[in-house]
Amino acid sequence: MSPVTIRCFDWDRDRQAVEELDVSCEVGSPLVTVTMGDPLCRVRNSPAYQMLVAELGSKIVGVIRGSIKTVIVGTSQATVGYILGLRVSPSHRRRGIAFLLVGAIEKWFSSNSVEFAYMATQKTNLPSINLFTNKLNYIKFRQPVILVNTVSRRPIPIPSNVTVINLSVDEATSLYNKQMRCSAEFFPLDIDSILKNNLSLGTFVACRKDESWPTAKSWAVLSVWNSCEVFKLRLGRVPWYFVALAKLSKLMESVLLPCFKIRAVPALFSVFGFYFLYGLHGEGPHAGLMMEVLCNFVHNMAVKVKDSEMIVAELGGNDELRKHVPHWKWIFSSEDLWCIKALGGEGGSQGAVPEWAKATAPPELFVDPREI
Repeated sequence: MSPVTIRCFDWDRDRQAVEELDVSCEVGSPLVTVTMGDPLCRVRNSPAYQMLVAELGSKIVGVIRGSIKTVIVGTSQATVGYILGLRVSPSHRRRGIAFLLVGAIEKWFSSNSVEFAYMATQKTNLPSINLFTNKLNYIKFRQPVILVNTVSRRPIPIPSNVTVINLSVDEATSLYNKQMRCSAEFFPLDIDSILKNNLSLGTFVACRKDESWPTAKSWAVLSVWNSCEVFKLRLGRVPWYFVALAKLSKLMESVLLPCFKIRAVPALFSVFGFYFLYGLHGEGPHAGLMMEVLCNFVHNMAVKVKDSEMIVAELGGNDELRKHVPHWKWIFSSEDLWCIKALGGEGGSQGAVPEWAKATAPPELFVDPREI
């Protein structure tokens, strides 16, 4: 058998083959990613990124993506590399191809002075967890929670005693640097670049109308990322009765459901997009209530957008605000698992477990919208 070659992705040469590989790897998956013709969509907005392919003969049998940024970890900062989009053709698994791909992307990280590499997967994805922890010397690091809410076709009323303020990019940058830079793990040093991105739809603060901003005693803040313009999703395996129920409830929504304030079952069996909430933070005794208002405000934004069927947030497992982010528990709300590894460079020796990774997780974890 010919040896496997790991090389950089070539747009003209590899785009179609990589898209076909991604689709083949998601057959049977409950949730399928639709890249809309751009295999680089999930890393393209990162400060630095790379995609590698595994080639056997003339066939693409594997792919991996990676991105690089500088973040706050512990009491210092570090350059970290994020691994995502690792795929191996179903007919070529158990041949060490995933191991080779990860090793190659780690080599690219090291050549760019990356100190730590990390990855995220669902806690139920045992093959991925075993690969990284048993064979590649990663350690289990953090367990954020993913919260998913559906978008109704009707706006949710916003309390009259609460005001929502749209901050400018400069105001949002200043607020995040003041409130989250020292408290949120993996806070990105280029937060201004994220907020200036065209996909970032704004940063919003909620507080009581009788407490003027920025001196309000209770307030909450979040930012919105338009993932609808990056990639779409669709359900892979959908029972026929779910399709029938969704269509029936949509039909009834305009007739009966408004009277009872019941939300229709979303039409997730077709291709749909979502908004991603990031930079969630609150202060004061009523911060949770302010966060609920903000989430409903974003819901009302999404109501106006075609194909926007979900609002997604990912928070640290110990973050108290997770209790105040509206979500449907039966739709993909689950726990992620982050695994991390020291690669060397300033601040670490290869293979050493960083002290901050062994410490108790802080309540806040900043999940970068560019890496969703």
